[in-house]
Amino acid sequence: MIKKSVMKRFYSFINLLLIFGIATGCVVKNQRHLESNVGEKLMVATLFHQHAAEMKALSYQAYNIATERLDEILSMQPAPANPAVVLDLDETVLDNSPHQAQGILYNFAYPEGWAEWCKLGEAPALPGAVDFLQYAVDRGVAVFYISNRKEEFREATKTNFVRENIPLQSDAQLMLRTAESGKEKRRLAVLENYQIVFLIGDNLSDFHQVFDHQTSERRAFLADSLKADFGRRFIIIPNAMYGDWLTSLQDYNYLLSTEELDILYRSLLKGFNYEKPKKY
Repeated sequence: MIKKSVMKRFYSFINLLLIFGIATGCVVKNQRHLESNVGEKLMVATLFHQHAAEMKALSYQAYNIATERLDEILSMQPAPANPAVVLDLDETVLDNSPHQAQGILYNFAYPEGWAEWCKLGEAPALPGAVDFLQYAVDRGVAVFYISNRKEEFREATKTNFVRENIPLQSDAQLMLRTAESGKEKRRLAVLENYQIVFLIGDNLSDFHQVFDHQTSERRAFLADSLKADFGRRFIIIPNAMYGDWLTSLQDYNYLLSTEELDILYRSLLKGFNYEKPKKY
C-alpha cells in the first residue's frame, strides 16, 4: 500500500502543476491578446483595402478626376510649358497591403519585412493608376514619382514598374529617399525645369510641406483652409492602413505600447449620449 504521506506529497505536487499550468495559460492567453491587438488595429482597414469594391471605386474615381483635370489644363491657352504630374508611390501607385496583411498574420509591423517585400517587386498597381499614367505620358506630360522608399530599393522598384506596366520616362524621374523624409526639396527640384500641374498622393504631406509633422487638429484646419485645391491641385487616394493621419493622433510618438495606443485611440472616439439598456 502507498503511504498517506507519499500520497499527500503527490497531490501537493499535482496541485502545484495545476496552479502553474493555469497561471502559465493566463500569461499565454494575455500575451496572445496583447499580440492580437497589434493586428486588430489594422485588420479592418487592410480588409477594406484588399476586398472592398468601394476602395477600388475610390481609386478609379481619383484617377478619373486626374484625367479630366489634365485634359482641362492641357486645353488652356496658353498651355503650360513643360507640364509635369508629381505622384507619391506607395498606396498611390503601388498597393503594399500584402505587407500590412502579413504583418497582421505574423504579428510584426513596419519596418520588419518591408525590405523583403520591396525586393520582391510584386506590388500590384492601384486601380486606374496605370491608365492615367500612360495617358499623361502619351500627351507629353512628365511624370515624377517622389517616394520615401529608400534608394536601395531602386532596381527592385523599377522591376515592379515593368511588371505592372507603369511608365518611367527616365531614371531621374523616380525620386527616392536618400536623406530626409520631407519631400519639399525634391518637389522644388522638379520645379527647376517643369511646371507641376497637380500632385497625387495618399498623405497630405505628399502635396506641400505645410502639412509636414503637424498635429491632427492642425492637419484638419489646413485641409479645411485648402478645400478648393482638392480635386484641382491635390488629388488624394484613400489609405486607412497607415500614414500621418494616424501617427499625428499619437503626436508622432512611436514608442507607445499597444496598451497605451488602445487607451489613446478609444479616448479619441466621438460617440453620442447613449445609455446602454440594462439586461435583466
